[in-house]
Amino acid sequence: MIKVVHYINQFFANIGGEEMAHIPAELHKGEVMGPGLAFKASFKDEAEITATIVCGDSWFNENLEEAKKTILAWVKEENPDVFVAGPAFNAGRYGVACGTIADAVQEELGIPAVTGMYVENPGADMFKNKVYTVPTKNSAAGMRAAVADMAPLALKLAKGEAIGASCQDHYMPNGVRVNFFEEKRGSRRAVDMLLKKLADKPFTTEYPMPAFDRVPPMPAVKDLSKATIALVTSGGIVPKGNPDHIESSNASHYGEYDITGVMDLTEDTYETAHGGYDPVYANEDADRVLPVDVLRDMEKEGVIGKLHNKFYTTVGNGTAVASAKAFSEEFAQKLIDDGVDAVILTST
Repeated sequence: MIKVVHYINQFFANIGGEEMAHIPAELHKGEVMGPGLAFKASFKDEAEITATIVCGDSWFNENLEEAKKTILAWVKEENPDVFVAGPAFNAGRYGVACGTIADAVQEELGIPAVTGMYVENPGADMFKNKVYTVPTKNSAAGMRAAVADMAPLALKLAKGEAIGASCQDHYMPNGVRVNFFEEKRGSRRAVDMLLKKLADKPFTTEYPMPAFDRVPPMPAVKDLSKATIALVTSGGIVPKGNPDHIESSNASHYGEYDITGVMDLTEDTYETAHGGYDPVYANEDADRVLPVDVLRDMEKEGVIGKLHNKFYTTVGNGTAVASAKAFSEEFAQKLIDDGVDAVILTST
């Protein structure tokens, strides 16, 4: 029987959400938890999860060396045939944690590892060339599909079987090229692709090209003392109570708020909706993320012409690039229509 150690975060262990992201690593010997149940069903009689390691996302990323040392010691003791992390979907800190510990398990213990996450997860870019990383949907709604691809790959790794191309074994391309014989020669494949393209039918290129989003910079503002400056943030600053219910992760919309006459963002009037960082300091003084107070001072001193009477806000945590682009295109037009000369965009 193949032995598997499974790593998950506090959310998938059903301990809690962001409010419990501070919990240290825990070892649950002989326990199958959260997504592990789906893996257990998929493994059937070929493998068993002998231990589940649970760790809060914040604790892992804020105590990186301690987290790695602690978890590696547990994995070494269990001595599994394969290590499975996640899947993390589009949760950024979770994805980075999965990639980090999977890479460490491989490098320091010599145990093969597999993880899974959404292609836009920062952990994917960081670790897909080091750890077999299965592409998933951007939320846990894709759990079944993720496990269906991760489990067979984990079994192949545990057995020491040859891993096929990324399109065959369903992992993200990792830069490794292997020679193999195709059933059809290149000229036939090229003509087939061309005919599909001419007929407006779907086809898969054999040489995908990277897509770079190039944005030409705007000319510098000639005279700041006459300019209208607007504030935009992905740091989730919202009026107290989050009236538009902007999600703490994977935001589906943005907020537009009037700050006419507002000189300072106080603890009583503003807060952050963001679920990807410790909110304490932002909630104490939202100006730390959205500097209304400083820009009001500059407005008084004549450094800038005026601060625009509206700000736009959303949450960058786990939000898809396509969604963020759609938000910006919409409110950018509003800013242009309002005669705004420049925007200060703040993050976290």
